[in-house]
Amino acid sequence: MFEGWGVDLTVRELPPDESRAAPARLAEAVPMGTRSRGDTSVELERVQALKGALAAYEAHLVMELAEHSSAPAACDPRPGSAPDGFSDGPIPGTSEFFVDELAVIVNSSSRSAGRLAAESYVLTRRLPEVWTSLADGILDWPRARVFVDVLGSTAAGVAEAVSARVVARAATLSLGGLRRVLTREVLEEDPDAAERRREDAERAADVTVQAVGDGMSRLVVDLSSPVAAACWTTIDQLAWMLRDDGDRRPIGLLRTLVFADLCLRPWDTSRPPVTAHLDVLVPLPSLTGAGCEAAEVGRQPITAEHVREVLRQLGALGTGGLEAPPGGSLRLCLLDDDGTLLASTTTSELRRLARSECPAHAGECGCPVMGPPPPVDRYRPGAGQRRFTEARDRTCRQPNCGQPVARADLDHVVPHGEGGVTACHNLCCLCRHHHRLKTLAPGWRFVLLPNGVLEVTTPGGITRSTHPPGLRDPHEQRAVLAPPPPDAPPPF
Repeated sequence: MFEGWGVDLTVRELPPDESRAAPARLAEAVPMGTRSRGDTSVELERVQALKGALAAYEAHLVMELAEHSSAPAACDPRPGSAPDGFSDGPIPGTSEFFVDELAVIVNSSSRSAGRLAAESYVLTRRLPEVWTSLADGILDWPRARVFVDVLGSTAAGVAEAVSARVVARAATLSLGGLRRVLTREVLEEDPDAAERRREDAERAADVTVQAVGDGMSRLVVDLSSPVAAACWTTIDQLAWMLRDDGDRRPIGLLRTLVFADLCLRPWDTSRPPVTAHLDVLVPLPSLTGAGCEAAEVGRQPITAEHVREVLRQLGALGTGGLEAPPGGSLRLCLLDDDGTLLASTTTSELRRLARSECPAHAGECGCPVMGPPPPVDRYRPGAGQRRFTEARDRTCRQPNCGQPVARADLDHVVPHGEGGVTACHNLCCLCRHHHRLKTLAPGWRFVLLPNGVLEVTTPGGITRSTHPPGLRDPHEQRAVLAPPPPDAPPPF
């Protein structure tokens, strides 16, 4: 075709190289130490632009998925039927369960997926100039998120007007400086915006627990600034009173103890009693001091010595051995070597079984006397089935949900009306919202395996598995397209 040009191709077999078996990493393209300082700086700057472009592309894909989730009213529950907090989604016109589908796809909590959906909607529909700058690598994602945070709740037309004036110089401002500029512009454009944002923030206030490691967790409380200042001053003054009375422990520790006392009020018997349910999961050798395998309290791993200290404080390690704390209860869970739950019982039931003999044989025959509760011939599960399933699941089994079983329903995986039996191998714990999703949302599929692993498949065919927390060595579950079962309607 091109006169005077030619191509010489040589093919030779390369020796097997085990290091090439894994997908190539970006860092392997140019090995460390081959770039100059200037080249490395330029490459890092380029990575920030690529992050912004990917964030813009992600927002576009989220909105594209939302278009597929705009189900007709006949296929979606009426908005009024949803509990508070779920009737209005972050993207207008989408299914009530769109955020749950997005959470499974991106493998995050519903809260994080809801924020991603809200940010995607604001960027693409209300801040198109910001989205364009992000996609072109001119604006980075942290600054784009400041635009979303400040302008997302403004009245119609305000976000568009303010972003158009600020976006060109946003990359030259610090994050704090950009937030101040945007806030000032919003107040000049819409003086009522600040009050609306404050009211929205108060309605969104919550109390959450965050694990920080080493057997510690952080209790986070959202309060208005004046109330927060008053609470902290009270806690601080009471802590210093303890220090002045001779308690030489660190003042920070004293503040935490004062806060716990003010919250739990152990001295106040005038109020109605409140029962706190605390799950303590510990292998028997660690409990007796013969082993050191890690235990769990409140779904957080702690050391064996720490759990023994907790149980001594609760009164569960008495002179007579393991016993329920005063006014509390004690449940024993028996696991096999893989961590699969075999039985759940109480100390009184265990003592009764130890005294009884096998009804079919005399002496020590070795017949099993414990196991999962048998199926029942009715819709409502029995007390033993509830105890076993809650001990196995411990939380809502929807991927990344984590609502405790105290706020979950016991649901038939194969619906009872479709022939599903009321048995532990067909029951799982789902919070009320995800119970409604499984029952009402079209296209979802739930499968419970014999070892308690629950497979959840979205309408788009993405499957994720959730394992019972006690199950050892669970396989890492990546998002995969589920194979279509035989004779199944679309999308399966």
